[in-house]
Amino acid sequence: MDLYFLKETLDTLYTRFNNPAHIHPDPLEFVYHYPANRDREVVALLASSLAYGRVQAILRGVNQVLTPMGDSPTNFILSRTIEDFKKKELYGEFVYRFTRGEELVCFLSAIRRVLLKYGTLRECFLAHDRDGEATYLTALSGFVLALRGEGGSSLSSLLPDPRKGSAMKRINLFLRWMIRHDAVDPGTWCGLSPARLVIPLDTHLHAFGLRFGLTRRKGADLKTALEITEAFRELSPQDPIRYDFALAHRGILGLDAPVGRGTIPVKEENGMREGIKRPFRGVRLDK
Repeated sequence: MDLYFLKETLDTLYTRFNNPAHIHPDPLEFVYHYPANRDREVVALLASSLAYGRVQAILRGVNQVLTPMGDSPTNFILSRTIEDFKKKELYGEFVYRFTRGEELVCFLSAIRRVLLKYGTLRECFLAHDRDGEATYLTALSGFVLALRGEGGSSLSSLLPDPRKGSAMKRINLFLRWMIRHDAVDPGTWCGLSPARLVIPLDTHLHAFGLRFGLTRRKGADLKTALEITEAFRELSPQDPIRYDFALAHRGILGLDAPVGRGTIPVKEENGMREGIKRPFRGVRLDK
């Protein structure tokens, strides 16, 4: 693989798509509805956890969760009990794909429990971090397990168990929103390094990695996510996942326009990203 040609094309994509005008449609847009950081982190966790399925359905599902919470989701969660969350007019009858009201109620109760113990989600995350590690995987695992608590199996569709080796795409997406700061990502958690982030890997980004020689692994699991992240680190050492939004949003917008020395033809179809149809011209792929 010729890294120079790949970087040139990805930088062109980044310049074109990584701007606020392209945030919609993306669940990230809900984060910007709230000015306070304490609300943004809670909204980001809820929105990213529901970010599976077709993008328009995701937006409807997130909106259904946030609308009853008013101007401050954090205050709403802290001022309610699990019995309040269960009420029919709130979340007792909530349904979004595999996520039902019972699981959402457990999730909101878990967020409440963590906020009461740590004050913010950021402090919970940092409490599990280890200085000197190349990634945030230890902190992420501790953070998720703190939320899952003893009844973790009841959060299976929203917070997968990090000990099972999945790519943890949605929680890594949450970290991208919280830690990266540019024209798109709000970087709500100041002082944390984007160099330690892991790519939010889904099947379509996995297809991209296979096509362009960023990985040879066949499964879209955590090891593959780390391998693709390392490949991107060669292109952008201090910000290895900087291209994630731009790559995803060609799919959301259904665009198939030439960029750089080739094309990344993608369209929205059964998800937020659709796969690569043909390689870049001029990029030599590993065989």
